[in-house]
Amino acid sequence: MSLDTSKVVLSPLYRSRIDKLHADKLEINNIKMKVFDHLDFDDWGFVYFPDYRFEPIIEDPSGKVFGYRAICKNFRKYLEEIPQYVNPASALGGAWIGQLTDTCPIHIPDEDNVPADVRECWHKYHTYPGFTGMNHTAGDINIGLELGWGGILQKLRKYRALNDPQDPAFYDGEEDLVLGIQAWVRRIARHAREMAERESDPDTAKNLSEIADMNEWLVDNPPRTFREACQFLAHFQSVDRMYYVGGALDQLDEKLRPYYERDTQAGILTDEQAVWCIASLFFNDTHYSQIAGLTPDGSRDMTSRMSFIVLDAMHAIKIPVNIAIRVSDKLNETLLRRSLEYTIEDGTGVDYSCNIGIEQGYTRNGYPEGLARQRIKVGCNWCCICGHEYPLQDVTRANMGFALYWALQDIRKESERSTERLFELFCKHVGIIVDSIKIGYDRHYEIMGRDRPEVVYNLFMHGPIERGLNCSEGGVDILNFNIDGIALATCADSFAAIEQRIEQEGRITWDQLFEVLDRNYEGFEDIRLMMKNIKRFGSPDSPAEKWALRIRDCFVDACRHEGTPKHHLTIIPGLFSHGAIGEYGSRLPATPNGRRNFEPISHSNEPDPGFAQGLNTFSPSLKANAVAIAQPGFGNSAPLHLDIDVDMVRKEGGIEALMALIHTHNHRGGTLINLNCLTKEILLEAHADPSTHPDLLVRVTGYSAFFASLSKDYRQQIVDRFLSKTQS
Repeated sequence: MSLDTSKVVLSPLYRSRIDKLHADKLEINNIKMKVFDHLDFDDWGFVYFPDYRFEPIIEDPSGKVFGYRAICKNFRKYLEEIPQYVNPASALGGAWIGQLTDTCPIHIPDEDNVPADVRECWHKYHTYPGFTGMNHTAGDINIGLELGWGGILQKLRKYRALNDPQDPAFYDGEEDLVLGIQAWVRRIARHAREMAERESDPDTAKNLSEIADMNEWLVDNPPRTFREACQFLAHFQSVDRMYYVGGALDQLDEKLRPYYERDTQAGILTDEQAVWCIASLFFNDTHYSQIAGLTPDGSRDMTSRMSFIVLDAMHAIKIPVNIAIRVSDKLNETLLRRSLEYTIEDGTGVDYSCNIGIEQGYTRNGYPEGLARQRIKVGCNWCCICGHEYPLQDVTRANMGFALYWALQDIRKESERSTERLFELFCKHVGIIVDSIKIGYDRHYEIMGRDRPEVVYNLFMHGPIERGLNCSEGGVDILNFNIDGIALATCADSFAAIEQRIEQEGRITWDQLFEVLDRNYEGFEDIRLMMKNIKRFGSPDSPAEKWALRIRDCFVDACRHEGTPKHHLTIIPGLFSHGAIGEYGSRLPATPNGRRNFEPISHSNEPDPGFAQGLNTFSPSLKANAVAIAQPGFGNSAPLHLDIDVDMVRKEGGIEALMALIHTHNHRGGTLINLNCLTKEILLEAHADPSTHPDLLVRVTGYSAFFASLSKDYRQQIVDRFLSKTQS
């Protein structure tokens, strides 16, 4: 039977409901923007209730809340009293209204902190160490779909009895949380029922009554239908976000496909209803999930009718959504083309997780390829084996710009100077940064289960309930700790500039370099431009490429040469900066690549914007090539950001060229592609006055956002990336 790849046509009823959700989303965001000014992260779906105040239960003399019992007692109270929200146009009830962790003083006790010398090291190198980082793992949502909240509660009680632990804090806390979730779901049902009784429109009243019925069932029982499965996912999304804004979902098309197939065969679900349900799920929150991808044995691509419905739902609601397509040679090409068509049309597209770099890279850690294929893209840049792996990704930043800064301070004291000696010193400082993060991870492994456990994800992982252990301390079988390096191109271009201008050409001396850096290039604009205007990383035949690869290898070796010193935890290196390149450069003094004091650093492992200016021709493939060759190589993402002029890709053959680029990047070992298709005029208008284009969608890094919701600095980096191409 051939796969149905047709676009879903919405009737006026469902078109109007989804349009209403879109309009309500903009209004909710407008309210939040007036309070928070900007939102520089993936588009969290919380509904803001300004008058609600949570009064935490504080029992410890320190005034802090920590440990299973105290955290979950507060979480239950929060769930039992937060205001309710049900949107009459949605297929689903409930919403999250903010984070428990914003109002409850959950802290690590002082005695469980890392040693002072480690903290001093983090301060010296302005390191984001990941110590006490939360979430950044992913649960197996099938656990919840199969058991429901009532079944999870029974599972907790079963293993409490079997294990009979001396200290039952794990089970006490997790049970309190589930009871709180059940109370919250009952309240959703009650609120929807009350709204239905007041509603005069028959269609809306019927919808609200169905939401009430559905939530009443889901208090104790697992979902039976597609709509109920979506409602359960919305419950999970909301509870997950309330606790340290977790954002990982799962392989969305595969998890919902059995419900879709049963309901459509039974005649109780149409495709437009399925689109409405998925659009409602996206309205609830933009959790990260994936569609398509190879089966574990690699025999086939998992694209299904459900995959196309997910795309159509994204396109219909036109709000930020964080869906990735896993690219492989067996990917359904119609799905790939459709995703690009939607991105070009209005930005409602996906990002592209590349199977070769992700999967084959992961096998280099000693895992079989079948397991690697189950590593799903469920974060801004990162992947996880849902329910089985605790990777703690995207919580560290090893700022190699500061390794370069301190190496320069060291070499200026020496009489014999060379780029080779500078690189030795640089690698020494990179090693110090990485080793300090490893020490923090050892401490994290020891204390987090006791002090700040993953109380939500423990319910959706294979092992924690069975063992009574937090997933960070051995509750799951696979623990891989991530360290992300940043400022690759900043450092590579700096080494190349020193090599060319000092050692090869003799244009300036080492002492002159130190002077102009100390003075932030003030009065030395000619030298700044000379140092900047070399063939930078990403340019064809650039000497900076050699340095980029050496820096990459130095960082990877520091991560890989041994695990953490005490518990021998595995470290998997990545090269990812998120969107905060301004923040990461805000304390870094001037660098030899012409960058002034405190300006942004380079993005992830990408060339700096404008690296190709001065070339007669420019192609996105130049940047793609640079990102591909500088991958860290062990299965963690180092993404490629492409910001392409819509007019270029709308020409005949434009989509085919993008499809070819995506497949080529995959074959070259790339890991993730984030794509924007924009026009210069609209982008600059929206940057100057965001209110002119309130629903312009962009990908900042691995996440999608309303351009108008971003701060000026975050908007600027997208403008810089785009203009560096159009002006090349």
